[in-house]
Amino acid sequence: MKPCLQMWVAAMAPKRFWLLIAFVFLFSPLVQVDAYADDAKWQNVERIVAVGDVHGDFEAFSQLLTETGVLDDRGRWSGGKTHLVQVGDVPDRGPDSRKVMDLLMKLEKQARRAGGRVHALIGNHEAMNMYGDLRYVDPGEYQAFVDRRSSKRQQDYYENTIRFLQQSRPEEELPAFDEAYRENWLTQFPLGYVEHRLAWAPDGKYGKWVRRHNTIVQINDTIFVHGGIGPAYADWQFNRINATVSEELKSGETLGEGAVVEDPNGPLWFRGLSQGRETCDTQTFLDRYLEGKGAVRIVVAHTPTAGVILPRYDGRVLAVDTGLSSHYGGARAALIIEGSEVSVMHEGTLISMEQPLDGYLEAAEMVTSGAPLFERFMQRRAAHVEAPELDCSVASNQP
Repeated sequence: MKPCLQMWVAAMAPKRFWLLIAFVFLFSPLVQVDAYADDAKWQNVERIVAVGDVHGDFEAFSQLLTETGVLDDRGRWSGGKTHLVQVGDVPDRGPDSRKVMDLLMKLEKQARRAGGRVHALIGNHEAMNMYGDLRYVDPGEYQAFVDRRSSKRQQDYYENTIRFLQQSRPEEELPAFDEAYRENWLTQFPLGYVEHRLAWAPDGKYGKWVRRHNTIVQINDTIFVHGGIGPAYADWQFNRINATVSEELKSGETLGEGAVVEDPNGPLWFRGLSQGRETCDTQTFLDRYLEGKGAVRIVVAHTPTAGVILPRYDGRVLAVDTGLSSHYGGARAALIIEGSEVSVMHEGTLISMEQPLDGYLEAAEMVTSGAPLFERFMQRRAAHVEAPELDCSVASNQP
């Protein structure tokens, strides 16, 4: 057996699984996509629309894009020079990630022709699909890749798996390749699995598409990143972050300690800006970081809010993961920035964020229906006394 074949299964470890499939199915050509890369910093953009985690909910995502005016009723770009930022986490938890990615691919080209842009940022779930952490893949994701040759590919894959195990393990360590083994194997690797892994390989249709994207961008005076930026990456320039993440994803496997794409304090995973009590230390960090970048706010996703776009740290942080997907039961909401005006398209209604938080939330509540995540949040808010606003004026005056 060829040495490269021995890398395949390492007993079918998910992080190397795409290698097994890619070599078994060399006859299946990988789909190539046109080169597409955006710069990390943009100025003089008239209108920005930002959407958080989609998690496989094509219907909610496309409806939200229509409500914000960037998608027409025929599924075409209608946003003109608008910059649409999808702040990462298209796949997993829902069945229609492929449809969302295909739509974004199409809109990228259409937006550029109209003078606009689509920035599909890399989130932790894009990375997970590329390095083989498939814990959150919805069965519908595999089904979306099934075609008339899927049964043949699955059978070939099964036979090659058995052949590899027989050649790489002592006979006494081999399982019984009986009907029970086969049924269990088919459950783990259903129809469409092979095609899914090929498409998410570093040179596959979606893997290559993801690697060409940025992890962090700045548009006018607003920074966008999936998880967030904490002290560990405060000194990293945008280009360094973007290049490092793209390079690490080329491997198609987990890289372990030291890898940015797996670092809980890295830009794909960091939650320190979007959860927990607000602290003066974090506010001081934000003030310095944003000032150094010539920015006034940072927009993050990754951590589901209470079903509404929430401002934190007096608007320095805007958390836009509203749990859009039906998996979470959140509300449809997109952030809209036009000049100095910040507003939210919430369940089809435009609501200004240039007002006290209570007024903003009450306006959102009035137009929200069938979004249990937000409804529970408003019930809890009404039942509890809110914590006082963060006041760091005394601390900040100390030497």
